[in-house]
Amino acid sequence: MSVISELRMRPAPVKAPRWDASVRTRLGLTVVVLATLLVGANLATPLYPLIRAGLGLSAFDTTVAFAAYVLTLVAGLLLVGHWSDHIGRRAALVLAVLTGVLGAVVFGAATSLPLLVLGRCLQGAAVACATGAGSAALRDLLPHRPEWASRFTLVASAGGVAAGPMIGGLLSLLPEPTRVPFGLYAVFLTLLLIPLVLLDARPAIKQAQPVRPLSALKPRRPAVSRTARRAFWSASAVGFLSFAVFGFSLSLAPTYVTTMAGEVGRPIVGLIAGLVLAVSAASQLFPQGAAKPAQAGVRGLLVMAVGVALIPVAGAVGNVPLLIAALVLAGAGQGVAFRTVFNAVAQQVEGSQHAQIISTVYVITYLGSAVPVLGLGLAADAVGLTTAVGFFAVMVAAACVAMAVVLRRSVMTGG
Repeated sequence: MSVISELRMRPAPVKAPRWDASVRTRLGLTVVVLATLLVGANLATPLYPLIRAGLGLSAFDTTVAFAAYVLTLVAGLLLVGHWSDHIGRRAALVLAVLTGVLGAVVFGAATSLPLLVLGRCLQGAAVACATGAGSAALRDLLPHRPEWASRFTLVASAGGVAAGPMIGGLLSLLPEPTRVPFGLYAVFLTLLLIPLVLLDARPAIKQAQPVRPLSALKPRRPAVSRTARRAFWSASAVGFLSFAVFGFSLSLAPTYVTTMAGEVGRPIVGLIAGLVLAVSAASQLFPQGAAKPAQAGVRGLLVMAVGVALIPVAGAVGNVPLLIAALVLAGAGQGVAFRTVFNAVAQQVEGSQHAQIISTVYVITYLGSAVPVLGLGLAADAVGLTTAVGFFAVMVAAACVAMAVVLRRSVMTGG
């Protein structure tokens, strides 16, 4: 089936020769596409100080550009999270890649805050289209290994977000660092269209009605079964807290690092900004251990709370190694906690609802990297970045402890 036939939600009249890739190849391609889109969405993280200086932006302006991506992503997850069920996983990923290429070009060529926001919105739309499709594709490819499907999803998500600042920091050493990295990224993303288009895609799991096929793409109200409801809200809450920390790392952490340590190389800034996500991604590769899932989630949340609480301490004493240790703790704790609750909801949701429900989990999760970070940006302009980060860290750490108590009670009551 061709991409055009999938997008039209019509069967192909004649089946042309296609690339019948193995399951392993399909897994790898899905993970690479999802991770690459998230790399592009976070490529600018170490470049924000340069962009701010070049365009005369304030700290709040920077968080507005960052939040535009997140809010578009959230809206997109609600609007298109179920599309891949009807047009097919491959077609949804092709749409995501095309939108991601356009977003990279607009952001890289931006000469004003409105153009930056437009580029970020396009990047958010691309990730929204790919999130549900990629997660569901992995679930389809591993029907008897749902835990591994969830693990691959989290590795691609956290790994892509973590790699973005690091790659951006390295590419910033090239001439015109606010332009060239996005051009190179757009070329690489375009090349990913070749295997996607050639692939012999599997049919959509929900065929649209022949008379009114577009009606299947209308927004749907998310509905979670009673058995998965508790796991859904636990995953959403832990995700919200996690991405509040990620949002800080990807928007204001570069400025925070230069404030506490003076001028350091952009690759180092990118490395530090992506560290918490890199550790989170790496933690997905290790086995859970003998502890019950909820107990592992409790421990992860408490470790995350300690790591977040140490961030302003490191800033107060100007100790970069302590800041790195704090981010490592926060990332390790987040990785364990989020994997635990994410696996729970992914295993309890029916396959036919997987794309839509996982997209809804990410709606709440990504709000964590928008709402608190916008408040942090306003507070930074009002009372200074160091003071604002201190308040932010205390609130997030306290919320992690409170969520750990909730999970602990679920263990004791057998929930």
